[in-house]
Amino acid sequence: MHNISVSIPSFRSEDGGLERGYTVFKIEVLMSGRQHTVEKRYSEFHALHKVLKKIIKPPEIPSKHVRNWVPKVLEQRRHGLEFYLQSIIMENEVLPKIFLDFLNIRHFPSLPKTESCGSLEMEAEESSKLTHQPALLFLRDPYLLPATNDTFSNVVIEGVIHGIFYPDLQPR
Repeated sequence: MHNISVSIPSFRSEDGGLERGYTVFKIEVLMSGRQHTVEKRYSEFHALHKVLKKIIKPPEIPSKHVRNWVPKVLEQRRHGLEFYLQSIIMENEVLPKIFLDFLNIRHFPSLPKTESCGSLEMEAEESSKLTHQPALLFLRDPYLLPATNDTFSNVVIEGVIHGIFYPDLQPR
């Protein structure tokens, strides 16, 4: 069971300007006691569904075509999309990265049942696996300038600090 909970409590209609208007669905995501909101159009749900079909067996998504845009019909679509998201979470032991990206959920080791494949870009599986290696190792606090009795000051640390805090200062 995942520690992710989603709901779609509301939606709103937007004026599309020159094009036809559209509906935006407000998705509330609760994970590990933290809540955030994501807003998505139906077309984004549909794009997610197309990618998910290549990775997992997702539930049916509500129909793309709606005959009339009355509140009752939009409420049915809202409920259907909410059920769609909840079903993906409940029915899959491993949640695809594309699904987590859709909900703006970062991929942390605290989510052991997530995978880092299935991105929208459909990269090669090897390149979508995340590997982390330290780029620099500091032996002391990098935000402090070296002591004055230090005969060989750390040029990298000094350059970074001067670059961040004194960008107009020319190097010595």
